[in-house]
Amino acid sequence: MKNLIAVLALVICSVGHPQPAADVASMGFLQLPQSDGHSTTVFYPASGAEVPVSRGPFNLSWVPDGAPLKGNGRLVVISHGSGGSPWVHVDLARALVRRGFTVAVPLHQGDNYLDPSEPGPVSWRKRPLEISQAIDRVGRYAALGNQLSLDSVGVFGGSAGGHTALSLAGGQWSDERFKAHCNRNIEEDFSSCVGFITLLKGNALDPLKLWAARRVIDWRFSDATVHHYHDPRITSTVAMVPFAADFILESLARPAVKLGLVIARKDVNQVPRFHVESVAKTCIPRCELVMDLPEGGHGAMLSPMPPLERGSVGERLLADPPSFNREQAIADLNVRLADFFVRHLTTQP
Repeated sequence: MKNLIAVLALVICSVGHPQPAADVASMGFLQLPQSDGHSTTVFYPASGAEVPVSRGPFNLSWVPDGAPLKGNGRLVVISHGSGGSPWVHVDLARALVRRGFTVAVPLHQGDNYLDPSEPGPVSWRKRPLEISQAIDRVGRYAALGNQLSLDSVGVFGGSAGGHTALSLAGGQWSDERFKAHCNRNIEEDFSSCVGFITLLKGNALDPLKLWAARRVIDWRFSDATVHHYHDPRITSTVAMVPFAADFILESLARPAVKLGLVIARKDVNQVPRFHVESVAKTCIPRCELVMDLPEGGHGAMLSPMPPLERGSVGERLLADPPSFNREQAIADLNVRLADFFVRHLTTQP
């Protein structure tokens, strides 16, 4: 009798409160063509056994073109950083797939690992639309689109992708504000203004680098047009270590969607006090601090971490500080990110 009562109680609870999709063992993989000749990479719950694969320097695994399994019916789009790829977000994608999400990673035109020709504000203007196009692309792919409800989509982005996430949360920005920030703060936030080209090294060449950077920025980024974008399907975003100094902060004081932030306090690429900390001070408690990484650097948004050439600009800007426990911190971060999207995109507890 007690066993019968327990079973009935479980059935009643299951009917009254939808249960989360069970963790799935396998992650499917496919790529959908973009109009620019590149591809949007899609990860999803799949049947079948994963196989080892190599992509660049990474040893990964998934089920190529695996048969989709029913997940939680929601899509999360990842906006990669400047010069980025899908492969450095595979660990987050896997954490989301295990919670039932389908995950799409478009390659941003002119600002990806295959074509890094137009980083910065030129790319930032196009990125929000490219996220919308990725949603459309997945929706048109019947095997996945028929299982998804695209009225509530999430977006995660780091660095330049974080700028995308803030734009999609209602943020307004302009080239002119980018220029103004760099004119005021270029010595303290040099890499944010010039990218991965060079570093200030405290030597006789620094004044020349600063002079040249200011001239190029003044020449290229004087447009005062305020950029904003809205896609009603996007209802939650997370911005991690974003470039944010060009935003009108008032536009993010009351985000248009559920907004989460991730701060890496030892970020030397996007110095937090100029960027994500300013946003946090403006919008909390109307936005959420998903995680604060006191020992994290800019590269905490990447997992797996790509190999960094010793002594390179990339190593200086992306390498983990010695005190950063990557394995533990990234595992915790991915759980928190998945929890954020479960709370804000699904009806599950």
